[in-house]
Amino acid sequence: MAKAGKQNRQDVVEKATNLYWEKGFHGTSMRNLQDVIDMRPGSIYAAFGSKEGLFKEALQYYTQQGFAQLTALKSTTGSPLKGLKAFVEMAVIDSQDSAPSGMCMLAKTISELTEENAELLAEAKSLLHKIELSFAATFIEAQAFGEVDKEKDAKQLARSLQIQIMGLRTYTRVNNDNKAIKEMIDTLFLAFSDVKK
Repeated sequence: MAKAGKQNRQDVVEKATNLYWEKGFHGTSMRNLQDVIDMRPGSIYAAFGSKEGLFKEALQYYTQQGFAQLTALKSTTGSPLKGLKAFVEMAVIDSQDSAPSGMCMLAKTISELTEENAELLAEAKSLLHKIELSFAATFIEAQAFGEVDKEKDAKQLARSLQIQIMGLRTYTRVNNDNKAIKEMIDTLFLAFSDVKK
């Protein structure tokens, strides 16, 4: 693994991320990891220090992918608010069939872990907060574009959006009604874009 290079390490982390996202930290055994990433336990320990070390990198990779997707969507749509809405639709609706789990990996991790895994729990909370900060920054961009009222608190909007995404992702696991979910997202973003004239 030490000689495998950066690309191979990223491939390993990506595969591990999908496995951890599907099964959770405790539900993923070393045997599961060995089968999916094609590395023996000794090599995993040599490359990542431990199962926990690999999980921490997986959480970071998951978060970085989210940032990259949001940035790309803002660029593609040419609008901070439209890009953010497309990101939410992708996370909530489009990922239902492709994502290893219907839940956000960070939210799932926070729900699963206890203080017995304090370091990993703290990492997941920290990364979720960073995502919320990126939402706030996007709302500030949208305010500069005239898409969101400048009197609105971007941090509060970001917090509200974070809560809505978690709720919508849970809702989709119970009610497989994409039309209704799309309408909820439309309504949510209409409220965000309510600009005073």
